[in-house]
Amino acid sequence: MTGTSTEEVILRDVTLRDGLQLTGKLLSTERKVEIVRELLRLGVPSLEIGSMARPDLVPPMANTLEVVEALSPDELAKCWIWVATPRHVERAVAAGALNVQYCFSASDAHNQANIGRSTEASLEAMPAAVETARAAGGRIQLCIATSFTCPFDGPVPEERVLAIARDARAEGAEDIVLCDTLGQAIPAQVTSLVSRVREETPARRIVYHGHDTWGLGVANTLAAITAGASVVDGSLGGLGGCPFAPGASGNTSSEDIVFATRPSWLTPTGLAHMVELSEDLLADLGEPNRSKTAQGVRSTASAFEWVAGPRH
Repeated sequence: MTGTSTEEVILRDVTLRDGLQLTGKLLSTERKVEIVRELLRLGVPSLEIGSMARPDLVPPMANTLEVVEALSPDELAKCWIWVATPRHVERAVAAGALNVQYCFSASDAHNQANIGRSTEASLEAMPAAVETARAAGGRIQLCIATSFTCPFDGPVPEERVLAIARDARAEGAEDIVLCDTLGQAIPAQVTSLVSRVREETPARRIVYHGHDTWGLGVANTLAAITAGASVVDGSLGGLGGCPFAPGASGNTSSEDIVFATRPSWLTPTGLAHMVELSEDLLADLGEPNRSKTAQGVRSTASAFEWVAGPRH
């Protein structure tokens, strides 16, 4: 069994943010911390653990700051918090967060539905968010939601996304996150956009955030990696979606991504433990397991080293 390459792709598991958003159930702080630590123990190198979204609008995120406060600085160095305003950044870093993902949509219609302002207004506020994060010794990402399609306006032109990525007001962001928020992109589109953003902003890492709405989550993720993305997002069991994007469904499964990419930290035993963690969480939430890899791990093809067999 081998890993990918010396510069292997990083999985960021987003179960505790994007994964939980549509569930309507608030997991306890203790349970969230337990999941963070279990994923880190398995070797998952990066996590998104919560959001500063209003708890009355996104109830599963209500205890994000309590989760941050419960983690150590070493753990928080691998964790990201979703933010949408400079004030969000202030509150997150005051609680101890080190990494924030400043997110807004390429399409005005979705940004209005998701954040309550225009794309231009969000971009205009970004320098203040960057300054706040840097002053606290933290890192900040530029996250562009609806990078491919918008649930209200339809297809989003590549030039719209590229203009945001090139905008001087976004300088200071170490990464650019390109989001297929609705899971409607196809590999050729992902290849094209990731390649162009990488060429035009070469100093930044490209993060690809995909959904599996049309069954192309893994294919699109692999296309993004081939085109130059060095971080990819996934969620346990394919859990997740955006509450303000009609038609959005689960994220690409973390289990499916790691089985496809075989990072050096992954072992058959570790994958089986990841599947078990996912099964327990999804059972508690009453959510289906959308991971094909989880199904494979539970198969009876015992001659294959990645099969763990039925759970006892």
